Amino acid sequence: MLSRFVKNYIERHQVLSNQLLHLLGVPLTFVVSIVLLTKDEPGWAAGAFVGGYVLQFIGHAIEGNDAGEVILIKKLLRKPYREFRPGYEPPSEQQPVRAA
Repeated sequence: MLSRFVKNYIERHQVLSNQLLHLLGVPLTFVVSIVLLTKDEPGWAAGAFVGGYVLQFIGHAIEGNDAGEVILIKKLLRKPYREFRPGYEPPSEQQPVRAA
């Protein structure tokens, strides 16, 4: 399951600017906001959380695909979504060959 998540994550983050924005945004969203909460700074923690997500959403806008959370919501609402950047087709899963 973890290897499938990592493979999908790599396929959805092909553009360098998206990768860099996620490199900044993910720790800001999850690590910095939690550290700030432990220091009793709820306003700054909320700002770090939202700011980190904004960076990630900007990255996906540059990449041309929907963020994972947006895909989840669109799936639940049965709306169309874009999982991969335009023109990118992920490699298909190879079916194992069974010995006869």
